Amino acid sequence: MAEAADIQGTGPSPARRWLRRTITVAFGAPLLAGLLQAPAVTSSASAAEDGTGSRTVDVSLDTLAPSAPVEGDTVTVTGTVTNHGKQTVTDATVGLRVGPRMTSRSEIEQVSGRTGYRSDSDPPVLEDAPTVKIPRLGAGLSAEFSVSVPVSELGLDAAGVYQLGVSLTGHTPDRRDDRVLGIERTFVPYQPEATEKKTQLTYLWPLISSAHVSAETATDDQQTPVFEDDDLATELKPGGRLDQLVSLGKDLPVTWVVDPDLLASVDAMANGYRVKEGALHVPGKNQAVAQRWLDSLEKAVQGRKVVALPFADPDIASLAHRGKDVPGSLGHLQSATALAGTTVETVLHVQPSTDFAWPADGAVDPSILAVATSAGADKVIARSDSVRDDLSYTPTAARPFGDGSTTAVVSDALLSTAFEGDMVRAETSTLAVQEFLSQSLAITLEQPEDQRSVVVAPQRVPSVAQAQSMATALRGLSGKRWSQPSDLLAAATAKPDPDASTAVPAGSRYPKKLRDTELPVQAFRDMKTTRDELDDFKVILTIQDRVVTPFGNAISREMSTSWRGQARAAALYRINVLDYLQTLTEGVQLVDKSDLTLSGRSATIPVTVQNKLLQDVHLVLRLTSGNKNRLKLNGDGVAELPVKINGGHSQSVKFTASANVNGQVPMTAQLYTEDGTPYGEPMTFNVKVSEITATVMLVIAGGVLLLVLAGVRMYSQRKRVAARNAEAEAAEADGEAEETDAETAEAEAHAEAPSEDTEGPEPVQPSDPTPDTGSESGDPSGPGEKVDR
Repeated sequence: MAEAADIQGTGPSPARRWLRRTITVAFGAPLLAGLLQAPAVTSSASAAEDGTGSRTVDVSLDTLAPSAPVEGDTVTVTGTVTNHGKQTVTDATVGLRVGPRMTSRSEIEQVSGRTGYRSDSDPPVLEDAPTVKIPRLGAGLSAEFSVSVPVSELGLDAAGVYQLGVSLTGHTPDRRDDRVLGIERTFVPYQPEATEKKTQLTYLWPLISSAHVSAETATDDQQTPVFEDDDLATELKPGGRLDQLVSLGKDLPVTWVVDPDLLASVDAMANGYRVKEGALHVPGKNQAVAQRWLDSLEKAVQGRKVVALPFADPDIASLAHRGKDVPGSLGHLQSATALAGTTVETVLHVQPSTDFAWPADGAVDPSILAVATSAGADKVIARSDSVRDDLSYTPTAARPFGDGSTTAVVSDALLSTAFEGDMVRAETSTLAVQEFLSQSLAITLEQPEDQRSVVVAPQRVPSVAQAQSMATALRGLSGKRWSQPSDLLAAATAKPDPDASTAVPAGSRYPKKLRDTELPVQAFRDMKTTRDELDDFKVILTIQDRVVTPFGNAISREMSTSWRGQARAAALYRINVLDYLQTLTEGVQLVDKSDLTLSGRSATIPVTVQNKLLQDVHLVLRLTSGNKNRLKLNGDGVAELPVKINGGHSQSVKFTASANVNGQVPMTAQLYTEDGTPYGEPMTFNVKVSEITATVMLVIAGGVLLLVLAGVRMYSQRKRVAARNAEAEAAEADGEAEETDAETAEAEAHAEAPSEDTEGPEPVQPSDPTPDTGSESGDPSGPGEKVDR
C-alpha cells in the first residue's frame, strides 16, 4: 500500500520542522509503493478523462476533517494522486486552494460538476498553507498525501460556504514549466457561531426491502411461511444492509419510514420459516438473526417518530398510470393501507403514522395524487424537482396541494439525492458529505431572518456505503449551528410559505425515465386474475384465513415499488403466486368416471369428489343428463346435491336415475360454489340404458327356478348318500361284534368237549361259513320260519 506523503511545512512551527525531517523518509520509496497500489487506483471512477493537461493526474480526496470546522480547528485533508498520463511527473507539489465565499446553492452545484483546472475561476495555492512534495510519480503510479491546515490560515473571513481545491502542480518531460496537472474540488461549510434562526431539518430513514415471502405455506398448523430465497437473512446479519441501517439510525435524529411487509417477513423468520430450494422446501436457518434484528429495531424506534407505508410499499405511480382502470386494483392499495398500522404496532409495539404516501422519487401528478388520497393518505411526500418553486430561496417543505385537502411535503431534491452514487470509494463519500453540509448551510443563509422546515427523502433502499455516508453527514450537523433536527409529522404541520407553489404538476411533466420503469398494465391484470380466482376459491373453504391472508399479502407484494427495474423478476413472482393458487384449487376436483351401463328402469349413478386440502370444503354437485327423455334425474334432466368433504378425503355422491328408452346418454358433472359459481372443470361420461322386458324377466325367473330345483335335488342326493354310508358303517360294526362272540363260543366249546374216543358233533371252525340250517328238533317250527325236511 502506498505510503502517505507527509506535509512539507513552510513556517517555523515545531510541527512543520517535524514534517521537514520526516518527508524524506515518507517518499523514500514512492515508486515501489505506487506499483503496489496502481491497479486499484487505475480502476477509479474519477480517473482523468484523457490523461493530458490538467487531467493528467487524478487527485482523490479521501477524508476532510472536521467536515464543518470552527475557529480554532485544524482541517486535515488526506487523499491519493494517481498519474494517468503516459509520462513521468517530476517535482510535483500538492497544495490547497480556497476560493471566495459562495453566494447561492446553484453556485455550489455548478462548482461540484467542474473537472480540470480553470485559471479564470480557480483560486491560487494558499501561500501560508503547507504543501506536499512528490519528487517523482511514474505513469500509472499513485501516492498518498496528507495536508493539515489551521482554520485561521484558510482565509475564511465570514460565515458561509467556501470552495476548497486540492491540486497537483509539476513537470513532464515534454514541458519543463510548472503547471497544474490535476485538481479536485470540494466545499467547506463555515459557521463559527449558531445562527439565530436554524433550519428545521427532517431526515427520513427508510427501512424497505424487496419481496421475499411467497404465497406458499407449510402444511402444519402454524402455516409456516415459505420464502422465495434466504437473501433477506444476508441483509439482517451483522454488517448487512438492514443491520447497518438500524445500527446507524438508532443514534441519529431521523424519522423512521418502514415498510410493514419487511417487519412481517422478519417476524415470520424469527418464528420459523422454510425456504424454496428447487422443488423442495427446506427449513430456514436464520431465526436467531431475525430475532436479534427485531430486538435491535424495537429498541431503536422507542420514543421516535415512525411512519408506516402501505403494506409492501405499493407503487402508487404505477397504479395511477397503469393500473387504476383495471377493476379491483385500487382495492389492493386500500387493504395494504389498512394492514400497515396493525402490523407495525404488533411487531414493534409503537403507534405509527399511516397517512403518508410516498410515490417513487417523489414525482407527482394529478393522477398520482388522486390514487394516493383514495386509500386514505392526506399527506404526500413529493420532491422539489417535481414540484418546482420559482423562488430565489428554498421554501418550507409543507404546503396545501391542489384543492387544499392534501398536504404536500416537498423534500429538497439536492439534499435527497446527495448520496445516490457509489459511496464505496472514500473520495465519493467525502465529496458527497461536504456538499450536503454546504447545501444545508446555504439554505439557512438564504433567508437568515426566517426559519424554514426542510425535508430530506433519500433513496428508498440505500446501500451500506450510502447509509454510512448519510450518517456521517447527519453527524456533521450535530453541532446544530445552522440546523436542528425535526420529524416528518412536525414538518407536515409547519406553517407553509405563502409564495411556495401549491399547484399539482401536470402529467406531461412526469419524468420519462420513471414512467419507463413502472409496472405494466399486464401486471395489474395478472393481479386481478389472481384475486378473482382467490375469491372463487375462498367461498368453498371452512377456514378461509388460511388461504386469504397469505395470498392477499402476496398480491400486495406484486404491486411493490421495489419491482422497478426488475420486470422479469416481478413477472416470475406473479406467475408463481397464481400457479400455486391454481394448484390449491385443483386439489378439490371430480374424479374421472368411466362409462356406465344401466339395466332397468331405475338405478343409482355415483360421482366421486376428491378433496386434497387440509380443511373441509362445502360445494354443490350438479349432474346433468344429456337426454332427459331417455334418462331422467330426480324426474328432470338436472339434479343437485350439497357436498361437504373432509380435508384429505374423497366422497361418493349418488344420484337416482330413471330410464325411459334404451340407448346411450351423455352425462355432465359440475361442481359449483354455494352461490352458483362454477368451480373447476366439468367431468363428462356416458350412461348406456338397456331396458329389461317381461319375456326376459320370465326367462330369468325360469332359470332361477331351475337353479333352485337343481339345488334341492343335489341336496337330497347328498342326504341319501350320507344315510347309506351311515348304515354301512353300522353294519360293519355289527359284523365285527358277531365274529367276536363266535370266537368266544368256540373257545368255550373246546373247553367242554370229550376225549377223542368220544363221538359227538363235528366242531365248527371259526373260518367256516355259518350253516344255513340249525340242528334238528322235534319242536314245532316258529312262525315264518322255513323248515327243510
